[in-house]
Amino acid sequence: MAQTAGGLKLKKATSPIKVDGILGVEEWASFDTIQDFNQQFPVDSIKALTKTQVFLTYDDKNIYVGAICSDQSKEDYVIQSLKRDFEAEGSDHFAIHIDPFNDAVNGFYFAVNPKGVQREGTIQNGTNVDLVWDHIWFTEVKDYGEYWTLEMAIPFKSIRYKKGLEHWNVNFSRMNLSKNEISTLARVPVNFDPWVLSNTTEVTWDEPVEKPARNISIIPYGIASCSKDFSSNEDFKSKYNVGGDAKIVLTPSLNLDLTVNSDFSQVEVDRQVTNLSRFELFFPEQRTFFIENSDLFAQFGFRQIRPFFSRRIGLQNGKIIPIIGGARVSGKLTKTLRVGLMSIQTADYRDGDTSFNSQNYTVAAFQQQVFARSNIGMIFVNRQDYSQGSFTSNKYNRVAGIDYNIFSKDNTWRGKVFYHKSFSPDNLKFSDAHASWLMRNTRDWFVMWNHEYVGKNYDAQTGFVPRNRRYDGVGDSLIRKGYWRLEPKVAYKMYPKNSKIFRNEVSVYWNQYMDVNFVTTDADAEFTFVQERMNTSRWGVKYTESFAKLLFDRDITFSGNPEHPAGDYRYRFIKGWYITDLRKKLSGSVSSNYGSYFTGTRFELSTGLSYRIQPFVNLTVDYTRTELRMPQEYKNAYFDLIQGKVEITFTRNIYWTSFLQYNTQIDNFNINSRFQWRFRPMSDFYVVYTDNYDLQLNKTRNRTLVFKLILWLNV
Repeated sequence: MAQTAGGLKLKKATSPIKVDGILGVEEWASFDTIQDFNQQFPVDSIKALTKTQVFLTYDDKNIYVGAICSDQSKEDYVIQSLKRDFEAEGSDHFAIHIDPFNDAVNGFYFAVNPKGVQREGTIQNGTNVDLVWDHIWFTEVKDYGEYWTLEMAIPFKSIRYKKGLEHWNVNFSRMNLSKNEISTLARVPVNFDPWVLSNTTEVTWDEPVEKPARNISIIPYGIASCSKDFSSNEDFKSKYNVGGDAKIVLTPSLNLDLTVNSDFSQVEVDRQVTNLSRFELFFPEQRTFFIENSDLFAQFGFRQIRPFFSRRIGLQNGKIIPIIGGARVSGKLTKTLRVGLMSIQTADYRDGDTSFNSQNYTVAAFQQQVFARSNIGMIFVNRQDYSQGSFTSNKYNRVAGIDYNIFSKDNTWRGKVFYHKSFSPDNLKFSDAHASWLMRNTRDWFVMWNHEYVGKNYDAQTGFVPRNRRYDGVGDSLIRKGYWRLEPKVAYKMYPKNSKIFRNEVSVYWNQYMDVNFVTTDADAEFTFVQERMNTSRWGVKYTESFAKLLFDRDITFSGNPEHPAGDYRYRFIKGWYITDLRKKLSGSVSSNYGSYFTGTRFELSTGLSYRIQPFVNLTVDYTRTELRMPQEYKNAYFDLIQGKVEITFTRNIYWTSFLQYNTQIDNFNINSRFQWRFRPMSDFYVVYTDNYDLQLNKTRNRTLVFKLILWLNV
């Protein structure tokens, strides 16, 4: 590997590379050293103080990375655990960021810590790493006391790329927490994450990268479970099932995913929250089938205006609806064109008085790159009733939309403009939604503009639009009102020199919702100061002025109080928070807010504590207390949310995690305990125990024990 002013020149290995963490002379001597890293944090204008040397080569099957990580002794390592996908902020590591399409938008991220623990993900929109994506690759490390070395083998079969390309873009990053330094090969501004694809180095292959050999993975599973719903006084139910997925690589950049009789019982339980809003909460997708290229389907619209939200499939009002099967084709047809087509069929569901008809969900999307990094995308979503073995013509919901995503070459400008429309048998007017968002992020300034509009009859039933799913407050019938939103923000960032302070930031934020007649329904004005310190601790304070218009009489305490009358309410509060040094084995956080709340006052205190017995045990506990003190005609309301997590990593392949949650708002104590044994790459054995308990009634609600075996077979 030769490092030149124009980039890196990559040579093919002429002898086998043994991945053992030892950079043998015979293996790596013929390759030039990549070095001269730049500091990215805390200062992005000097050379790195931590010395890192990298070697890069390939053969017909793999990309190989070797690295010598100097200036760090094992006594100084910061390692969260031996579990895969560690948090980058809190662990020493080395990483490679790969942009195989040279579009600075889509890529792959592979990292390893000094204990050989892997972390991988896809890079989406050139800025965000999605860690839910997992694939087969190989790493080993060697600890020499005063430095550590690593070797990676990344199979061509595990990534997506365009065959025949002679140039890829890459970057390398290193986090050395003992010296509190992040360094990268290609210089990355301090206001960006180190893995952004706008800042990379070009790699020229000595031979064009061709299509790998046949690439098919079969992923069968077998499951046995025992469950009991104590509220129905039924006996324990046993269930045995088999199913699986398949991944078929049609081209190096286009993938076919199949699923039959899907089951996702091994997925971690959602974290509970105290919800005092009037709207549905968002929880991220964690189910494996929906992950690869998920941004192609999920990025359309905005965070609160999503035409497609995969958690609508197979989940209804807390009920798990069986998925009979599904297929998805996704990836790149050309260097600049991404496509996606997905169709999933759910089964009829009957459980007492609860029933859901079989549904077919079909989603089609494409994304065409324009200019340096921007793109235009279109999406079509169709949910169709499929009862009694045939489609019901008048029971459907459809959404079509177009998005223009803006990314400047240097990543300082980002934005989006979109227009979506829903279709239903009623063919109602005002069934569209549109928005515009533009952001400029430089070292010193962050400036953002956002507008949103949702028509009163815009209905994305396979999406997520919580502000347009309101209830009438009488029979809680679902109604739609439509709204406008304005959301500007300005922040100024200051970086003191020769100081223990890394950054001070002051910001002003405005968030206003209006009905379709431009009458304000909700508004917040926020004034915030945040300080980040060199030791990774941070603190901040925020003052908020709020306005809320209750459209219906509502119990705003969500605790059985008499309803507050519809009308206008103004209130204000102040919030402060502090997070300790994340590098310490014992770390914590505390936040509190106090102020008025409709006609009463609201006090909230949240604390968190984490202790690490490095690298085998992580203990965390979080507690949130919410107090609503109301006038005499109403009762005061008190909510407690306690969450504890015990994570033990016996080895890099055997983990045990127990998650306990007690939420007084829903009177539920939840236990989710999960044992995982990764007995070979991407093949796992799970034991999952789940229990929900009503402490007030002193009785168990439901209990489940699951055994699941997943195999990853390459054919």
